[in-house]
Amino acid sequence: MYFNSNGKENTAKAVEIAVQAALKRRISHIVAASNTGSTVLALADEVKKLGYEGRIVCVSHVYGYAESGENELTEKAREDLEKRGIRVCTAAHALSGAERCISRKFQGAYPVEIIAQSLRMFGQGTKVCVEVSVMALDAGLIPFRAPVIAIGGTTRGADTAVLLTPSYSSDILDTKIHEILCKPNGLM
Repeated sequence: MYFNSNGKENTAKAVEIAVQAALKRRISHIVAASNTGSTVLALADEVKKLGYEGRIVCVSHVYGYAESGENELTEKAREDLEKRGIRVCTAAHALSGAERCISRKFQGAYPVEIIAQSLRMFGQGTKVCVEVSVMALDAGLIPFRAPVIAIGGTTRGADTAVLLTPSYSSDILDTKIHEILCKPNGLM
């Protein structure tokens, strides 16, 4: 499925496509990027509606992403997600992390940022799907060598869903993208 625009207006359809694919392919885990928790709440509603019984993992932005010392996912939102059985991962971003500091400081391009930029050729949401899946695997929240459905977006909300098998960040090039389920068409 290709969306004619990117952003949060595609969230409902993207999570529906993701959950339907997880059900059809018997995928045990869905990993979703969510800065504030709203995308994962939409996912949780769709999971309940369609009867998906797998696990949901929310991957938030790192502390300090928007403002030093702060996280966009409030403690209350985190607690609400965890009460619903949703695991929350907040960690250094797999496709930037410490390397972004080095590139800013020394004005260069570095391998992890090249990987990220290459994935962006398929769209920002595709890069996010790979990144959050790797982060969830690194955190031990999804099984090793198991395919997952990942949900990401371009700005706020979700507009991309991907079926992939992530590898740890130390072996990121072993990550396999099996299918792009939905994404913006890139013609904006």
